[in-house]
Amino acid sequence: MEAMSTEKKLITRDDWEKRLNDVKIRKEDTDRLVMNFLVTEGYAEAAEKFKMESGTEPEIDLATIKDRMAVNKAVQSGNVEDAIEMVNDLNPEILDTNPQLLFHLQQQRLIELIRNGKVEEALEFAQEELAPMGEENQSFLEDLEKTVALLAFEDVSKCPAGELLDVSQRLKTASEVNAAILTSQNHEKDPKLPSLLKMLIWVQDQLDEKVYYPRITNLSTAALENPAV
Repeated sequence: MEAMSTEKKLITRDDWEKRLNDVKIRKEDTDRLVMNFLVTEGYAEAAEKFKMESGTEPEIDLATIKDRMAVNKAVQSGNVEDAIEMVNDLNPEILDTNPQLLFHLQQQRLIELIRNGKVEEALEFAQEELAPMGEENQSFLEDLEKTVALLAFEDVSKCPAGELLDVSQRLKTASEVNAAILTSQNHEKDPKLPSLLKMLIWVQDQLDEKVYYPRITNLSTAALENPAV
């Protein structure tokens, strides 16, 4: 039997652009994608301006974005107790129905106490607030033990759990809270636009195996590059 040909087909730039132009995309759909991104990422002023310019109605009350971003800022600044109060003011059910989120916020409070050198207060807080939660959930207990281990090291850089004091830990907790608030508002926790871009990259990777075509390598400009044969 003859070996199957693996030669890839060439699609010219003119043919590719014609195919793209044949795909009809409504402006209303792209506007909704933009609004979805602005709302989800918390750009309240930009969302308000875009609403006025495009006439696109947001999926949630834009006033709630500022409240959500205030919670986000509080967590990222280490003011976790204030963040918890703000979340409860927004919707008490968010923490009442999400024990994992509540634990992670309380864990972040413990981390901040340790960061500020409040050893006795940290131990008391861990025993009174976090230990009971750890008794009900093994993963919580493991995270608690890892956090308390920070107290055993004068130089936390030598502690295996030292990364808990990094800014990235605050960002991780803030992101989890942000997602929970969005979910409580019946809104997607992640913007749609990045997912579509990831899908574009995946599709191009699949096409690369079969054809030469003008691909997009710079997602910020979406410029087509001539096929490399």
